[in-house]
Amino acid sequence: MMRRAPRDQGTVWDTLHLLYRGPLSSCNYDCHYCPFAKHRSPPEELEADRKGLERFVDWVVTRASERRVAVLFTPWGEGLVRPWYRDAMTRLSHSDNVVKVAIQTNLSAPLNWLEHVDRKHLGLWATYHPSEVDYERFVARCRRLVEMGVRFSVGLVGLRENLAAAEALRRDLPDHIYVWVNAFKDEGPDYYSPQLLEEFTRIDPRFPLNTVDYRSLGKACHAGSRAFSIDAAGDVRRCHFLSDNVGNIYRDSVADWVTLSPCPAATCGCHIGYVHLDTLGQYDEYGDGLMERIPNDRRQAMDSPSKG
Repeated sequence: MMRRAPRDQGTVWDTLHLLYRGPLSSCNYDCHYCPFAKHRSPPEELEADRKGLERFVDWVVTRASERRVAVLFTPWGEGLVRPWYRDAMTRLSHSDNVVKVAIQTNLSAPLNWLEHVDRKHLGLWATYHPSEVDYERFVARCRRLVEMGVRFSVGLVGLRENLAAAEALRRDLPDHIYVWVNAFKDEGPDYYSPQLLEEFTRIDPRFPLNTVDYRSLGKACHAGSRAFSIDAAGDVRRCHFLSDNVGNIYRDSVADWVTLSPCPAATCGCHIGYVHLDTLGQYDEYGDGLMERIPNDRRQAMDSPSKG
């Protein structure tokens, strides 16, 4: 059987984007806005998470080997403190068909495992939690990633009290590192005054996009055609925010999952969801940095010898 072209010969448009979330639901941090704060996973949950992840990785590098694949791990909690996530990312980064493997992380785990990855095909989506870690310690870890040549974005939740921290991150990290801000929506649309909106937008020019819950019902979306959500059992959903299964990676072919039907949800307000809405043009905005949330202009700056 003929193998596909090398992973670096292609674009975001011919990539199969897989967002994987297993049963892991524990975190070593205690953020007040997170339902998984300082939760301890029982041993059986951890074992199920490990086995599910290892089976998924086997599928990506064997049965999906003829496809250009990008993987984003979005655990309910912190995955990199578990060795099986570090092992999975290392293996996927070296797989001939994986153009990118990324994970959402608080950067609390050891960084030495990154010495063994193919850093060109790995990305980190790092979040700073001011209540949980010393600022200088967090920034030192970011600077270490820069020294190692690891591609990453970094950001935080846009609480009012986090403005100074966001400004500090933008000031203290190199210009080519994308600093994002996630809108805090729990208190409704009036949470941000015009001045505060302007100040966060000065840090992250894409912040206004994140403040909106988009009307998605009936709109064209790449979720379901180019992007899918996978769980530990291999069940496939169009995205994390839709509950209906459309297939199973261990039972069905990729062609069996694909649908070009419009979004059935009323609204979409999370970055990992609306980034796939066709009307927003985010595939062109992010390209192969889609999974680690690095827009094209920052990726190009990372690759430039004159990066700051």
